[in-house]
Amino acid sequence: MSQSIQPESSSSGHSIRVSVVVPVFRPGASFDDLIASLDRQTLDPAAFEVLLCDDGSGEPTGESLAAIARTRPNVRVLSLEHSGWPGMPRNHGVDAARGKYVQFVDQDDYLFDGALEKLCDYADANASDVVVGKEVGIGRPLPSRIFRRDIARAVLGTDPLLEMLTPHKMFRTAFLRANGIRFPEGRVRLEDHLFVMQAYFAASTISILASEPCYAWVKQPGSASSARIEPESYFPHLETVLDIVEAHTEPGRLRDRLLRHWFRGKILKRIAGPRMVKYPEEYRDRLLDVVVPLTQRRFGPGVDAGLGVAHRIRAALLRADRRDDLLRLAEFESGVQCRATVTAARWSRGGGLHLTLRVDITHDGKDALVFETVELETPSGAKTSGGDPSRVKKSTRLTSLPLSSLEGLPTNLLVADRELRNDRVDVLLRDESGTERILSGRRPRDLSKVALSIDPVRSFDRTDDSRGGPLSVKVRRAGWAFDVPLEADPAVLARAGRSPILAGRTCTLTVGDGGAVELHREWPGGSFKDAAGRTVRRIRRLVRRH
Repeated sequence: MSQSIQPESSSSGHSIRVSVVVPVFRPGASFDDLIASLDRQTLDPAAFEVLLCDDGSGEPTGESLAAIARTRPNVRVLSLEHSGWPGMPRNHGVDAARGKYVQFVDQDDYLFDGALEKLCDYADANASDVVVGKEVGIGRPLPSRIFRRDIARAVLGTDPLLEMLTPHKMFRTAFLRANGIRFPEGRVRLEDHLFVMQAYFAASTISILASEPCYAWVKQPGSASSARIEPESYFPHLETVLDIVEAHTEPGRLRDRLLRHWFRGKILKRIAGPRMVKYPEEYRDRLLDVVVPLTQRRFGPGVDAGLGVAHRIRAALLRADRRDDLLRLAEFESGVQCRATVTAARWSRGGGLHLTLRVDITHDGKDALVFETVELETPSGAKTSGGDPSRVKKSTRLTSLPLSSLEGLPTNLLVADRELRNDRVDVLLRDESGTERILSGRRPRDLSKVALSIDPVRSFDRTDDSRGGPLSVKVRRAGWAFDVPLEADPAVLARAGRSPILAGRTCTLTVGDGGAVELHREWPGGSFKDAAGRTVRRIRRLVRRH
């Protein structure tokens, strides 16, 4: 058991700005990457401490941690009894912390070199209780909206704070202690959500630092998050999170907006498409036995308002306990196929690559998403979108879903006007490093003929050493999303030829062995052409301004 350690100033006379709290249990080789990243921090070692909170690992982990601390004066090891979960070690770290702030880091992850200094400076500048530093997924996709821009004073329910509820954040130590904000101890699922939501509701200032990468969240095989949940034990923990939300909000839009996050992510996504179909029948029954009454009890129709049409349908079927229809819908989604094909390609003399794509979304060889225009009654006294005070307006309804009937389901459940307005097609490149970049995108009027333009000079900066790679297409249609390779007949691409000088470094379109279109880019040669392309674009911008 660790000895009690009271917060105090550093013996060197420097004030400790931040305590890095790391729960540790028999770490693997990736732990070396974490320690190396702490050694590389730009913050003076005297200005931060590292608390390695060992959750009863025993030897040889204890010896390894002692060796790390022996050569680093700012590292301390807290030897604890085994709890089997990170909550208790993190709480001991907060109790022992001497820093003004606490930054939580997991043993398989690491920090970017300047992270601690930038996070502390940002927190000081904004008097922040919580700072959400930019997380970068290593081997895992992460939400992007939350890190589009710095937000000094983020607002819960308005800014996308719920996108990242991991504990990998910086908290003001005195704030955590004054409000009694602690992790639940023992094997508690969603313990990070419980902790972070308590902090969000108690905080005077929550800040998002999006302009600098801070935290590398590394996907490890066999992690707890990748295992199938046990419904009977998992969802009571989810309800504890919902209790926190309801305790701090009044019934209405804010509460519905917050609850929607967990409804969508923890329930509706689990009963969608291939995931639902792959469940063994016994497991699927157990899951629905739990989530059907949970949905009926905790998520009212107001929560559905911000959901896409597919999730709205699932929510309605859950409330009505229409299990056969839920499975039928999931089987239909599993059979939907999307294909994106280049039908025309050409380079312009100005250096742009112009592509025309055809996107087909099919099921059993037929259009999967079929719509019809219908007339809907509006509430008495309401006006249509065009200002016509009549009680009838035209809308678009999805007609191709295999539901047994619409009886007993909400009126206008299949209306997809909002989703159709958000349809989008994006072309992306994934290069050898795994970096993904959007080259072009638009909202299409007609999926059979989507015109896109790619400017290589804008897509690759001056020092970008990417040699290109395969192209893929992300399609959003009526709320459904698809990510597929871009295909083409080699003869269609051959007619485009090689890029002109104003496109910068030479780019060529080919069809790779896997059948996907590839964009190959000259490197390191072609710097003269790249400079010429950038110069012409600067001149064009100046001419347009005048």
